[in-house]
Amino acid sequence: MIQTVLVVGGGVMGPEIAAGFADADFPTTLLSRTPSKVRAAPGVQVVEALPPTAPDLVIEAIPEQMDLKMELFARLEAAYGEGPVLATNTSALPLQEMADRLSAPHRFLGIHYFQPAHLLPMVEVTLVAQTSADVLERTREALLRTGRRSAVVRRPLTGFLINRLQHAILHEAFHLIEQGIATAEEIDEAAKWVLGPRMSVTGLIEQKDISGLDIAASSQRNIVPALHHGDTPSPVLQDIVKQGDLGLKTGRGFYDWSQRDAQAYVRKKQQTLTRVLNLLKQEEEQ
Repeated sequence: MIQTVLVVGGGVMGPEIAAGFADADFPTTLLSRTPSKVRAAPGVQVVEALPPTAPDLVIEAIPEQMDLKMELFARLEAAYGEGPVLATNTSALPLQEMADRLSAPHRFLGIHYFQPAHLLPMVEVTLVAQTSADVLERTREALLRTGRRSAVVRRPLTGFLINRLQHAILHEAFHLIEQGIATAEEIDEAAKWVLGPRMSVTGLIEQKDISGLDIAASSQRNIVPALHHGDTPSPVLQDIVKQGDLGLKTGRGFYDWSQRDAQAYVRKKQQTLTRVLNLLKQEEEQ
């Protein structure tokens, strides 16, 4: 059983991941190069050197650079041997390549959190070829104790599960914007008022069972050939970024954020998300 947790990385994700374990009464340590700058949740011990005692689980959430991550894993293996489960929060780097460079890859897997990590109750757990069944079982059990379900991805393909689904939708959405078929605002309205509510209640596949697979099959035959199947990044998005418009962080993206209190807006949306998640939990418990 996993009892003690070490999270590495004091940026955005690390403290939120650590908070989730501390809230569930796991003895939790956060390793950061600059502990004084970390706003840690209650119950999280912030340190700037590896603890002398091996934790049961280590989750790294450091910058998305392969060399940095492998250097960290080498330090962890040198310090703790084959003791802890080692996990990466990467959303893009090749997990199998990481595993193949470890001395004990059977205890390695991916645990991918999504923003906001302190609210969303699901993570992706991605296996590599060597991940042992015991490591998977213990990891899922620990995550469940923090209130997080695991979507298990059985081999490390690019984008894992949720980002693949998300980018499939976004690829079509950006194409519709580029072609002048719909605006960003109209697409977001459709997502908020049709796709989002429906999928939050019945998911993606179950909803088609409910409505009838014959209808889904017929629609697929008509619609799929007409979708945008391009294999290059969407020009409408790439061009906006080249102009230096990065969204909320620069004041402009598809939307103009310059006249808004952006942080207050984000807090309001997180409060709404919390209410939605609580409603879904209540529905499930009935």
